[in-house]
Amino acid sequence: MNSRQRRGVVLLLLSVLCAFAAFAGVLSVISDVNSKVGPEVTAYRLKTDIAAYGKLEASQFEKVTMPKRWLSPTAVTDISVIDSKTAVTQLRRGSLLQEDMIVQRPALENGQQEIAIMVDAATGVAGKITQGSLVNIFATFNDEGLGKDKPSESRIIVANAKVLDIGQLTALEPKKDDRGGGSAEAVPITFALNTQDAQRVAFAESFAVNVRLALVAKGSPTTLRPGDDRYTLQEDTSR
Repeated sequence: MNSRQRRGVVLLLLSVLCAFAAFAGVLSVISDVNSKVGPEVTAYRLKTDIAAYGKLEASQFEKVTMPKRWLSPTAVTDISVIDSKTAVTQLRRGSLLQEDMIVQRPALENGQQEIAIMVDAATGVAGKITQGSLVNIFATFNDEGLGKDKPSESRIIVANAKVLDIGQLTALEPKKDDRGGGSAEAVPITFALNTQDAQRVAFAESFAVNVRLALVAKGSPTTLRPGDDRYTLQEDTSR
């Protein structure tokens, strides 16, 4: 082996050693990064804004992967936890879902049933009624519905009705006899009521001129005083 061949072998060995050194360096960097970052886990990010007390569905979230050490202890890593849950406050698009952002939906008590009605957005308490609120349900009847010998009146058909759920604002088709020509907006609201109160609400939705909700303040009396559940203009002006 001449001197030129020996130099070639030496250079080849040096190249191999440099390659091994570079490979070892890469492995060292990867190991160092893994030790600092740690294992990755799944989290869930909001794809859209969610209103306070709104329903939660898996389609509202996107799955993301990130290092476990970067997540807070309350971060949701299993999307199944949103079943039967609602948002505590308004949730913003792009936020990571946290356990303290959600709460269990109010459950029905023994003897109660769910009933949902469409409440005119203009006559309800817009934006102030939330899941779990107590409301008085008012229904206004005209003399046609009560009989020609009876004056128009307003009644509290259900006092302290518990709100289970509030749906999305929906545009309603105008009625045939609506001369205004515009479409009204209504919100589906679900209540937890006993059978008799559910029948009252169903009747009022079908035959009342209007159905309104009045938010009951916390700590208010749970029973009405005699005469407070019914009002007529004729009786009021005669006092």
